[in-house]
Amino acid sequence: MVLNKYNNTAEAFVGKKVNNAVITFPVYFNDSQRQATINAGTIAGINVLRIIIEPTAAIAYGQDKKTEREKNLIFDFEFGTFDMSLIVIDYNVFEVKATDGNTHIGIKDFD
Repeated sequence: MVLNKYNNTAEAFVGKKVNNAVITFPVYFNDSQRQATINAGTIAGINVLRIIIEPTAAIAYGQDKKTEREKNLIFDFEFGTFDMSLIVIDYNVFEVKATDGNTHIGIKDFD
C-alpha cells in the first residue's frame, strides 16, 4: 500500500509509468525484513532492481561528480537510529566497503 502510493507519486512527478525501482531500507533490517521489502515491491507491481540501505543511498549526491579517487564516510542520523556507510569512489566507480548502524543512538541523543 505504501509502495503503491510512492509509485503513484513518482509517476505523477515524471509524467510516465514507473516500472523499475531501487528501494531503500533501514540498516537494522534483518534478511527476512529485506526479503519482505522486495516482496512488497513485487506485490505493488514494481520490478525491484535492488534494495539498498538508507545511508548507501546517499551516494546519489556524487553521481554527477567527476572524481578520480575519494573515500566517504556517510552518516545517517534519524530520530532513533544512527547508520553509516563507507563508500570508496575510484574513477567514478562507487563501491560500498562497509555499512553498520545502531538502533539505540539517534539525533535525539545529541544536543
